[in-house]
Amino acid sequence: MSTPSDSAALALAGHQKVAILAEAMPYIRRFHGKTIVVKYGGNAMTDDQLKRSFAQDVVMLRLVGMNPVVVHGGGPQIEQLLAKVGKKGEFVQGMRVTDAETMDIVEMVLAGQVNKEIVELINHAGGKAVGLTGQDGGLIRARRMTLSSREQPEARIDIGQVGEIESIDPDVIRTLGASGFIPVIAPIGSGRDGETYNINADVVAGKIAEVLKAEKLVLLTNTPGVLDQKGNLITGLTARQIDELFADGTISGGMLPKISSALDAAKGGVHSVHIVDGRVDHCVLLEILTDLGVGTMIRSH
Repeated sequence: MSTPSDSAALALAGHQKVAILAEAMPYIRRFHGKTIVVKYGGNAMTDDQLKRSFAQDVVMLRLVGMNPVVVHGGGPQIEQLLAKVGKKGEFVQGMRVTDAETMDIVEMVLAGQVNKEIVELINHAGGKAVGLTGQDGGLIRARRMTLSSREQPEARIDIGQVGEIESIDPDVIRTLGASGFIPVIAPIGSGRDGETYNINADVVAGKIAEVLKAEKLVLLTNTPGVLDQKGNLITGLTARQIDELFADGTISGGMLPKISSALDAAKGGVHSVHIVDGRVDHCVLLEILTDLGVGTMIRSH
């Protein structure tokens, strides 16, 4: 038999749930029918509980009338397979050096293993996900990327089959979304010569968000967001502040392409860009449907 204290506890829990739903309502109304691009990577992709909560978040966005589009990476999984074949991953300015053998492994991991796992997770959570790469429907046209040397700016560094985006044809994404499907995109593009290119997933997510005129771009990462040199979270950033953080070395390594893509998307018309902590359970819903921001928001000005 329940006691008065049990009943009070249940009533309190019920009130808390209702309060959460009430808090979400204005956001659901505001973002209904809008496109939300989520770049999925890091710990959220390797921890089983976080994987399940991510899939539930994406399905919830779809159920309340938004159009989620998922772009994923797969760095840890690529590293595991490279190690098995005796290769060590190498990075230049946050970009993976990709020779022909590494490209085969990248395709195997991203287009095969990781993409299919995410599709299955979302489908198991009650959604209807479809896996794509940038090769499907001519989605991503790419060309070989070279990087400028920091020591000799006129010299170019060849990092192999790493692509930069020439163009995005979003027709296949729009067609799937209009039919109730959730697109899950692996960041592999096609060149004019038929060569395949490994493209940084943050860059792909940013460009797709820009082309789709997305309401939000959410980039999951393994930190609380962008941190200053003392390790404190910076909750909001403008273009000018980002330039300063690049210049003084606060933003470096794998965060370079992430922040650059976020800024380009914000300048390109994406309403808001968020770099959020993918290690937080249900971080996507917390960012989009509650007053609790869980990362850094980037604005173009």
